Amino acid sequence: MSVIPCSENEELRRLINSYAETIKTEAHKLGDHGLTEEEFYNSGVFRGAIERIRGQFSATMREKREFARHVLNFMEDGRFINGWESAGESNRHDYIVQLNDGKVSAIELKGCLDGNNTNIFERPAQANEFIIWSVCTNPGADPRANAWSGIHTRLSAEIISREQLVDGVIIWDMVCGTVGRPCPKLLDNPMRSIAVAHYKLPPPCLYLLPGTVPSPRNNPRPVAHTLGEVGFLNALQLCFGCLENEINYVDFEVEHRGNETVRRTRIRRGGEIVRESELTPIRRA
Repeated sequence: MSVIPCSENEELRRLINSYAETIKTEAHKLGDHGLTEEEFYNSGVFRGAIERIRGQFSATMREKREFARHVLNFMEDGRFINGWESAGESNRHDYIVQLNDGKVSAIELKGCLDGNNTNIFERPAQANEFIIWSVCTNPGADPRANAWSGIHTRLSAEIISREQLVDGVIIWDMVCGTVGRPCPKLLDNPMRSIAVAHYKLPPPCLYLLPGTVPSPRNNPRPVAHTLGEVGFLNALQLCFGCLENEINYVDFEVEHRGNETVRRTRIRRGGEIVRESELTPIRRA
């Protein structure tokens, strides 16, 4: 078992690497730049164009927000949530969701969890629960490396150091279940996919984190929430048909060793430990 059921698509990775080499060696033949091959590669045009494209893909959140909007509308239409609204550009969270029991869930939308942006969030005071939602639209990314990097390396360090409680993590986007990222949940039962707007989605990957902030002295071993304690994740489970043995539970252990604070992250699924770290020092960027 692994930290997340899906894995890197090796064939797609091979094709990406091969195509990248072709672009590097044939780029001077593209476009109307009027430069010789030597002039082209010495001019900086190629590197500048690559960086511009990379920046455009990294910076835009429009596609990710469109996906989240369709999912939230679908949940509201099905009465799995009472309503939702955008939090606006000035906040370090993206959505406020009104749950059916009257509680408020705040959601912060992220890309792939292996980047420094994962560390940037603020739990709003009015939230009864706070959720990180990873929308990683790069089919060539390694889902297992991203999930572990985000939960253990980045989020656990922020939760402990800044005492910023995160109740749950969602890893789920429009690439899930496509040729670029086949979903093991659909292999045995393709009928589990659900049509939302123009997407066909498998059930999401849900991670329940502890409901209290870890502390070496006062709270060294907090265990994960139960599903019923995190309303938005519970609503996702009901709406999209997640099975109990697909839900992930994240426990932390934290202690002092000399001048360092160290922590262990443990992820359980289906009653088994699927990944566990050593007691590793917190290193914040």
